[in-house]
Amino acid sequence: MQLPPEDRTLSPHTGYTRAHWEAAADALLAAVEPYATEDRALYHLPGDRQSWSGRLSDGLEGYARTLLLAALRQDETALERYAEGLAAGVSGIWPRIEDRSQPLVEAASIAFALRITKPLLWDRLDDAVRQRAAAWLGDALTAEAWPCNWELFPVTVAGFLSSLGYEPDASRKAIDRGLERIEQWYVGEGWYTDGDGRKFDYYNGWAMHLYPVLHAWLAEDDRLLDLYGGRLSRHLDDYARLFGADGAPMHQGRSLTYRFATTAPLWLGALTGRTPLSPGETRRLASGALKYFLDRGAVDSRDLLTLGWHGPDPAVLQGYSGPASPYWASKGFLGLLLPADHEVWTAVEEPGPAERADALTSITAPNWLLQSTSSDGLVRLHNHGSEDVRYDPYYTRLAYSTVTEPSASYDNSLFVDGDPSRTEIEPLGVGAGWAASRHTAAGGVRVSSVVLARGAVEVRAFLVSGAEPGTPVRVTGWAARDGVRTELLPAVALDDELSGVTGEEDTLFVALARLTADADAVPLGETATVRASGERELTVVWSGGPGTRVRLEGSGVEIGAGD
Repeated sequence: MQLPPEDRTLSPHTGYTRAHWEAAADALLAAVEPYATEDRALYHLPGDRQSWSGRLSDGLEGYARTLLLAALRQDETALERYAEGLAAGVSGIWPRIEDRSQPLVEAASIAFALRITKPLLWDRLDDAVRQRAAAWLGDALTAEAWPCNWELFPVTVAGFLSSLGYEPDASRKAIDRGLERIEQWYVGEGWYTDGDGRKFDYYNGWAMHLYPVLHAWLAEDDRLLDLYGGRLSRHLDDYARLFGADGAPMHQGRSLTYRFATTAPLWLGALTGRTPLSPGETRRLASGALKYFLDRGAVDSRDLLTLGWHGPDPAVLQGYSGPASPYWASKGFLGLLLPADHEVWTAVEEPGPAERADALTSITAPNWLLQSTSSDGLVRLHNHGSEDVRYDPYYTRLAYSTVTEPSASYDNSLFVDGDPSRTEIEPLGVGAGWAASRHTAAGGVRVSSVVLARGAVEVRAFLVSGAEPGTPVRVTGWAARDGVRTELLPAVALDDELSGVTGEEDTLFVALARLTADADAVPLGETATVRASGERELTVVWSGGPGTRVRLEGSGVEIGAGD
């Protein structure tokens, strides 16, 4: 991909400016154009993969998600092509929007795109085309959504149709219904779970916050904007800490092939004035993520986004991932709606949280502990509260980072009787430098877990309850990755292979772990001393620092000062 020369004066951290974002958008749009059907209603991108929705739906997805990019770019030439495709699509080519169908998802992208380009696209369509388009979109008003972020797709469609005066009562009902639905999933402090349960991931930013805030902003509804914008601002306090110094987003959750869609909530905060981040920090984080992916093969030699993370990678895909799925990355170009003279584009880049100082950040809603080290710019997420067994291993591991990815050999896991299962995760709390949870392991065994962190060092403790005496237990650490050190040492009841067996009563196992790119790090064994006191209690004495006492019970954890 051809980009302008870097500007290290305005953007000392990334070199990227608005011109780089514009050039990236232009290149992505140019690359997909040869794959449009003759009538431009469908975009059949190359590859042998097809989503479970089928080829026709995948072609619609290609149209909708790249239309979104053209709309954010405000590219009149491209929008003329998409207007032609719209006219053909709503004349019988596109599949109908039905209950829980993929076209409902794509309708939201189309409706939002039409709303923000109304003078450039919608207003120039023939009246008959507008009527057919409104009727096609109108099926979204009553279509049943999956009980998750999908509830917001009818809201987005209804917002556009309402602005046209189309079916005002049905549109209002769709908006109210969707916004009411997501209230039951708001758990406070800026965090939603993506439907029932405890599914915490990037859908918070690129769906659960994005659509309500955009709806309120476009509707000029100050009451809703204060509500949803306030939640977004609080979320960004935590969200900004999920990016490494190299620009990498945290490698956790599903739909990771959307890549720099992770930047959408950063831009959204600036666009609506609901952000705790400075303009320079906003652009640094967003440009860092875009640069991270473009530098690592996210686009192929044809400038097409591939199905994967860096390059092609089937491990990060789901059954709904089709050839055009990665183009939800278009959401990451939301910043182009801000004028070129906006301070988010003109301010000098400022360092992000991972670059400023070592930090241990407790996030109560998902029961996460974020551990970042400025010496190497790495961020680690200790997961003691997020779970979605449908998408294991991207939810159920004990830890994730900005430089590693879940391994097929089950990194960051506890094996009980040879089984790494971790289900029914129950948060036990999170605080200054610690996080704890309880889960069910193989055979119904219950495990209480706690991680203590200081700098890049972790102490991981597990109390195994209800296992037969002599049951084998094994602890694993970080997955191997070029350029970083992954270390794991036994501390209590584990041998040099990080294995042990349960006793007659509840049994405590403890290990020291570290993930670091700091070549000068002291030996892991010199960073902390761990002493067990009975079956449920241990004391950690940090090198050159205070001690921490931990008591694990089946239903809770006590953390206090230790000798």
